[in-house]
Amino acid sequence: MTYENLIVEVKDRIARVTVNRPKLLNALNEKTVREIHAAFSALRHDPAVGAVILTGSGEKAFIAGADINELAVMTPLQGEASSRLGQAALSEIESLGKPVIAAINGFALGGGCELALACHMRFAAEGAKMGLPEVGLGIIPGYGGTQRLPRLVGLGRALELIATARMIDAQEAFRIGLVNGVMPAAELLPHCEKVAGEVLARGPIAVRFAMDAAIRGLEMDLAHGLEMESAYFGLVSATADMREGLKAFLEKRKATFTGV
Repeated sequence: MTYENLIVEVKDRIARVTVNRPKLLNALNEKTVREIHAAFSALRHDPAVGAVILTGSGEKAFIAGADINELAVMTPLQGEASSRLGQAALSEIESLGKPVIAAINGFALGGGCELALACHMRFAAEGAKMGLPEVGLGIIPGYGGTQRLPRLVGLGRALELIATARMIDAQEAFRIGLVNGVMPAAELLPHCEKVAGEVLARGPIAVRFAMDAAIRGLEMDLAHGLEMESAYFGLVSATADMREGLKAFLEKRKATFTGV
């Protein structure tokens, strides 16, 4: 597929999705959100893709937020519809079944921060800035930020960031657990590719089930989460990948997983 505001490239089973509106700091308008949804829906069903890196074009911004020109003229019904559209696109990312790594190369504000929150891992360049500035504009995060941020960093820290509209740097984001690591800008994409490669070397069915159990388990009490984990453990025990992985371990060799 071709996109107006995205660049999608695939190499060595790693897809790189780049939001490509650098003159507008990669701001999310409706068309871009729809393209993100379509792109990740296609990647879900692409057997040639095992992991995804999401980043922004240029050196200034990952995604600097929503397109204010669109927000400024929305009616209440349009505002709700816009929120639901963004939530659906980000849920497509979160539930992809393949690891999605955010390479935060600059400003990740508002919808850009929320987009990063929907990814499974986040790494930031040293100069990156993150935040949810919506209440400073008289609105609230609408793409899942009020829900995902507390689950990631805890309620107190999340409420502080949301209610103050404060922007934090990459080191502070790392300190509170908002990102997995911080590094020089030149090392960001190579590091994300390295992590993606490490994941691709593991059993793909096991990775998918383990990720799903961890994500869905956050919505359950411990007892039901453990039941789900046991059910998934039983399912992977029926796979050829499980037999290959255990046999390779016993034979002291690298496993060759086939995803079956």
